[in-house]
Amino acid sequence: MKKLFGLILFFAALASASMIGVDALGEEQIASGSAGAAGRGFAGGAKTGEAEGFVVTNPARIAFDTKVVFNLNFLMDLYSAESHGKSYFTETLSLPSFNLSFPMGDFGALGLSLWQSYSTSLLEDVKDSVSNADAKIEYQGSVYEIIPSYAVRLPFFRGVSLGFSVHIVLGSNMRSLTLGPDNSDVSEDDAWATNNSLLTDYVEGSWEIENHPAYYTGSVMYRGRVASFYFSYTTGHTLLNKLDFDFRFSELDTLVPNRIDRTIDVPAMFATGINYRLARRHNVMADLQWRSWDADIENIGHSYDMPSYTETQSDFVVSVGYQRDGSGLYYDPYWDRISYRAGAWYKNWYIKDVFEMGGSIGAAFPLGKKGTTIDLALQGGKRFSDSRANWEETFMAIRLGLMGIGSWGQTRR
Repeated sequence: MKKLFGLILFFAALASASMIGVDALGEEQIASGSAGAAGRGFAGGAKTGEAEGFVVTNPARIAFDTKVVFNLNFLMDLYSAESHGKSYFTETLSLPSFNLSFPMGDFGALGLSLWQSYSTSLLEDVKDSVSNADAKIEYQGSVYEIIPSYAVRLPFFRGVSLGFSVHIVLGSNMRSLTLGPDNSDVSEDDAWATNNSLLTDYVEGSWEIENHPAYYTGSVMYRGRVASFYFSYTTGHTLLNKLDFDFRFSELDTLVPNRIDRTIDVPAMFATGINYRLARRHNVMADLQWRSWDADIENIGHSYDMPSYTETQSDFVVSVGYQRDGSGLYYDPYWDRISYRAGAWYKNWYIKDVFEMGGSIGAAFPLGKKGTTIDLALQGGKRFSDSRANWEETFMAIRLGLMGIGSWGQTRR
């Protein structure tokens, strides 16, 4: 069995590099990760305009909208991890965000978002022809947030807005490690009896906030004629992961059922950003998001001598970006109505010794006369680690967003 356990640990470490933190929280989505923001390196939390939509770290931004904005985003990730001459490739497809904001004139604006803050996806079969042993490793899960928001501009200082949002956490996660037959220690006459036996370590759970219905974000934003900036604070909170552990024999009988509640203390987050407008249609921007983890994360399972905890570090993202806004005149040439974007970022993951650098390009393609656009972003970069326990990873991503702009509920002039 030692050979098989070695295979499991090998592929678990490999999977952790491809899907960061599979036993902890999973891969963290950058909090301004719409397709439009992704095209400019996740910068632009302080940029205003009808085609910007909701920003998770800056709910005050929607107070400057004059029309209803609907935004739907899709993400396809491609990962390649390499170490010591070995490689592993995987891909994921997800819907990380959905946003809707509704302006109410002098009464402010309302917003609603569905946001995927953490995600895990892995399915791998391991076969060892030498020991005639098989294993199947599967991780699936997401931490989603439903985020209602409200923002309003100050009555006598119309360039200043205040925003507030509520983060309601939900989601589920699952991990399954299945061992195939290993009859190396069974007598040759009795080996036939082990050929159809499977032992599965199965863990399934749900996500919520411990002892509270939600956590919260507050932000203040200033929009000037040339420059705009914002500051925000997101409260710390404790995630509660209610887990059911089962050892299953041949996936039919449960041998050792058990229930454990796992808690993860997520620290408060500070965020800020600035957007500087040049020659009306050119924008240069920079953003910072930062939170300081001071406690390690208990892993989803401790079986097969796998690590019990994931060590953490200060988690921050520094991003810079550029966008040339497209013309709002329908009769201008089509290429001039396209918005062009580019950006780069540096990120310290919440997992100790893991960091990444990446870059992106993007564009917003207008559809029709009403302001509907298709946002496309291409991203690429590399994740590094100072620890030999983590593999280096090269990643690419394609984000596709649909942005709709309308005048729902407003009086036709």
